[in-house]
Amino acid sequence: MLAGTLDNKTVSQRFPSWSARVQTCGPDMLCTPHDAVHTHAMRHHRQARYGGAMTPSETPSSITVDDTYTGHVEPGTAARRTLADATIVKASVGPMDNNCYLVTCRSTGETLLIDAANDAEVIIGLVEQHAPKVSLIVTTHQHQDHWLALQAVTEATGAPTAAHALDAGALPVKPDRILSDGDKITVGNLTFDAIHLQGHTPGSVALALAGADGADGPTHLFTGDCLFPGGVGKTWKPGDFETLLGDVTTKVFDVYDDRTVVYPGHGDDTTLGAERPSLAEWRERGW
Repeated sequence: MLAGTLDNKTVSQRFPSWSARVQTCGPDMLCTPHDAVHTHAMRHHRQARYGGAMTPSETPSSITVDDTYTGHVEPGTAARRTLADATIVKASVGPMDNNCYLVTCRSTGETLLIDAANDAEVIIGLVEQHAPKVSLIVTTHQHQDHWLALQAVTEATGAPTAAHALDAGALPVKPDRILSDGDKITVGNLTFDAIHLQGHTPGSVALALAGADGADGPTHLFTGDCLFPGGVGKTWKPGDFETLLGDVTTKVFDVYDDRTVVYPGHGDDTTLGAERPSLAEWRERGW
């Protein structure tokens, strides 16, 4: 099992608010940056694919939702973004500070839950208080920190689940729906486009929500561990970085405009406009 370490000096310079939280991963973890960028200087967060026993969650058993949304949530907290036709609750849960998202149609109350990460009690509490009509649970990819609460949340909500076929076999719950590139997911009056992005894992998916803040509003893009502020997700095998960057370039940056809001699997939100100028740099550095 590989182990990643973080460059504390560089992290403290580039991400001072996170410098105190950077850790070196143990033998049972494969760490990534802004939670999955990689073992280079960009890692201002803690994200991992576990290879052994899980660390007990550090998240409180219940958390409140702040209606002041900035795109940043401290570990163990949640915030809600209110759009014309949808609300987005972003919660940071578990020892890897995973982002779990509840996207709710304001007209019908139906909710899409993205990544039932690794704190079932907190996620179920959020659902009960803020999104009681979960219509579907999507797992963005096969890494355990993104699905450790999946079985419990599925049992509690009765909601069907969805994932890409190439990652479905690693999940504790067989998906009720297999997602393919270009599929449409309808939740209430909201429509999400599924985007298959290979490289971080074979079957990673991103979800694009357009039209939730008026016809001229920005797209809201949930990227799992494929795109973060400062880079794409961690890759392991030769050629995977090129594959991931290629998919992110052609299926994301070439399709969506600079106003598109990116909601990653760990850490802060960003926009495609903020990241687009760095594409050439990412390609040149190779991570």
